[in-house]
Formats: sequence, structure tokens, C-alpha cells
Amino acid sequence: MTEQPRSSDRLKNELLEIALEAATQAGSFLRDARPEDLGVAATKSSAIDVVTEMDIAAEKLITGLISDRRPDDGLLGEEGASVEGSSGVEWVIDPIDGTVNYLYGLPSWAISIAARMDGETLVGVVHAPMRGEIFRAVLGEGAFVNDRAARVRPASELGLALVSTGFGYLAERKAQQAEVARLLIPEVRDIRRGGSAAIDLCDVAAGRLDAYYERGLNPWDYAAGDLIAREAGALTGGRPGEPLSPALTVAATPGLFAQLQARLDELGAWHD
Repeated sequence: MTEQPRSSDRLKNELLEIALEAATQAGSFLRDARPEDLGVAATKSSAIDVVTEMDIAAEKLITGLISDRRPDDGLLGEEGASVEGSSGVEWVIDPIDGTVNYLYGLPSWAISIAARMDGETLVGVVHAPMRGEIFRAVLGEGAFVNDRAARVRPASELGLALVSTGFGYLAERKAQQAEVARLLIPEVRDIRRGGSAAIDLCDVAAGRLDAYYERGLNPWDYAAGDLIAREAGALTGGRPGEPLSPALTVAATPGLFAQLQARLDELGAWHD
């Protein structure tokens, strides 16, 4: 009767160890090998949605390490990694979350690695090398920043909340997101825009933000940070009654979540 829980714990511990190793190696590479003349290698949704040569190299480093350790696992990476796998475990990888920050030499970028099974995220690691921080969480075991337990701030009213958000790369989407932010700003303490969804979710977990929302994220943007935020006591979701998704991602302290989620729904934060 106890074999299955022990087996599950062993799996989660193994996945965490691999995620930490991959994130640490990629972080050192990205920090130390960044060329002074770093340029854009490709664009995606628009001319300002960029990929650098370092994104591509870091994803290869991460996927190579994971494949060596667990060759039967699936892979889903922002820069094109796509392996179905046969083990039931899928890795969701963003080699540089905050690529524009990285391109410009700003410190707010991170490596995000999550491992999930049957649609449930078991392990999440977000490494922010320039901040000297590794956020990690295992399902049901809490969240940590380096060796300290991470915990959301005590709940406060919406008018006293520090809220972070982000903007997409398509002009029409940015215009709508700016309008939502314009209407929301008078109703909260203040707004922040850091440029990395993974770091914003982790900052909610660490009590540095009261809430975060954004439209247009992909699974590799939020998979690890979502688990870390939830394990630190945050609530996460999309539109009221829906899970977080590319349409809308919301994370907040329990006392703020429903208020913010409902207000964002009224403001149309879930559509362009």
C-alpha cells in the first residue's frame, strides 16, 4: 500500500534534481558566455518578438541534459524542442524568459523548467542568474527561493496591491493591454512591468508582489512559475472559473485573487 507514494516521491525528487542541474548549467552559460555584440537570430510573432543565438544554444543544453538523464521523457521548448516521449513525463522549458531584457543587458531574465505528468506539474524551477536566485517547488512540498521558504504576502485590499503585468508583441494586443492597465492603475497601489513572466510569478510567491496578470503567455512561460506561486500560497487561474491559459494568467494572494480576477474580466483583459 505504501509502494506507490514512495515511487512517486522518488520520481519527483529525481525530476527536481535534473531540473536544478539543467537550470544551473544553463544559467552559468547564459551569464558567462553572453557576447557583447549579441544580436537577434530570428523573430517570431513580430519584428520585436526576438530569439537570440543564446536562446537556441541554451535550449539545446537543457534538452540535451534531460535527454541524457531521461531519454523516454517528452520535451516542449519555446525555441522548437518537441518530443512526444513514452514515459508520461513532459518537460516544459523556456531557456530565456525575458529575452528582450537579456538582449539589452537588463538583469530580469530567467531559465524556466517544469516537469509535468498527466497534465499536472510536479516540479518547477526558475533560475534568475543575475539576481543570484533559484526558485523551486515540488507539488505538495512548498516553494523555496534558494534555501528559504517562499510565502505570499498577507492578503490586502485591491487598492493597496502592488500588481505586475506584461505586454505582448503585437501592436493591437499591446494597445488593448495598455488600456486595461490604464483603467486598473487608479484602483491599485501601483503597477510594475518586469519583462519576465516566470520571475513575476516567483515574486508573487516570495511576497515581493501582491499579484500578477498577463494575456498571451504560453505554457513554457508559466508552467514552473505557476507551481511555485501555488506552493507558496497564491491562487492562480484565468477568467473566473477557468484555469490559467494563454488567454489570461492571473496569480495573487488568496485575499486578492477573486477581486482582481473579476475586475480583469470586466476590463476585458482576456481578449485583444
